[in-house]
Amino acid sequence: MQQEGERERFVERFGSALTAAGMQRLPSRVFACLLAQETGRMTAAEIGDALSVSPASVSGAVRSLQQLRMIHREREPGSRRDVYVVADDAWHDVMMNTSAVYAPLTQTLREGVAMVGGPGSQAGDRLALSVAFLEFVTEEMAQLAERWDKHRATLDLLP
Repeated sequence: MQQEGERERFVERFGSALTAAGMQRLPSRVFACLLAQETGRMTAAEIGDALSVSPASVSGAVRSLQQLRMIHREREPGSRRDVYVVADDAWHDVMMNTSAVYAPLTQTLREGVAMVGGPGSQAGDRLALSVAFLEFVTEEMAQLAERWDKHRATLDLLP
């Protein structure tokens, strides 16, 4: 089937692009596979079949993607099978998750300033600059999220 072959080519191309950007290979392919799936939902067995990989490999890949909040797990109604789901606006969810990602880093860096020589030392100032940058990024991302929500409302795409 033409469309299925095209979808498989997209999954491999986009998976490779994510890998080149620094993501591990199998999680990249699993994310691409879910993103390209019409419903955005697949069981581990379906993912394994689509990517020709073992269930154990899928398990590790989906765990990694869940930690990054790129996908989430749901239980199929009336079943004991887990289904892995990518959000329609997955990039928004990942990018706007700055508090979970940056807050622990920022706090550790802030505490580290005194531990590496304090303000005025090269190491302390380097850590303080990292804190300032992460606080700046967090604030900018919050403003960007607001702008995206307004822009998305003007798009004639998914609800």
